[in-house]
Amino acid sequence: MDCPFCNIDKEKNRIIKEGKYVYVVLSNPRLVDGHLLIVPKRHIEKPSELKEEEKKELLDTAIEFQEKILSKFSSGCDIRQNCRPFQKQSQLKVNHVHFHLLPREFKDELYQKCQIFETEIFRMLTEEEKEKFAKLFKG
Repeated sequence: MDCPFCNIDKEKNRIIKEGKYVYVVLSNPRLVDGHLLIVPKRHIEKPSELKEEEKKELLDTAIEFQEKILSKFSSGCDIRQNCRPFQKQSQLKVNHVHFHLLPREFKDELYQKCQIFETEIFRMLTEEEKEKFAKLFKG
């Protein structure tokens, strides 16, 4: 299996914490300073494949490190997980579920380069969309 998270070189990569089911590593390449990844040890590709004990440790670890980020060097912290099976695996996209912790500041570099455009992307839901998606997700 050609998975960089399953075959992580513990000597080469900076593992910050290792638990029974997950580990925390500095993201390389990083999106922002202090960008961390929380990675399940077991190879899975979607969060729905996580076992209960893996979910618990992953979420507990995410909260623990978000609090560390907030108390030590940043006033904000995004937690993200991307599921994009339509993209090929690369240095920027790995087919192994993982969560990103991104330290954030008001109008930081990430905001200046991409999130400033969010106001042009987000739109109010129409009544038809509300009905359509309510039926889709409830049914």
